[in-house]
Amino acid sequence: MNVLVYLIPVSIFLGAMGLLFFFWTMKSRQYDDPEGDARRILSGAYDDAPPEG
Repeated sequence: MNVLVYLIPVSIFLGAMGLLFFFWTMKSRQYDDPEGDARRILSGAYDDAPPEG
């Protein structure tokens, strides 16, 4: 039972760090690429295909 004294604060800290990191990525606009998404949908090429050449 004493291990919970350590695990609960550590898990809360890690969860808060993950949430802060997520908000930081939203603030730095890393998920905004509407132009790239539009071109990727219309393209016949796949991201995982080997390059031709």
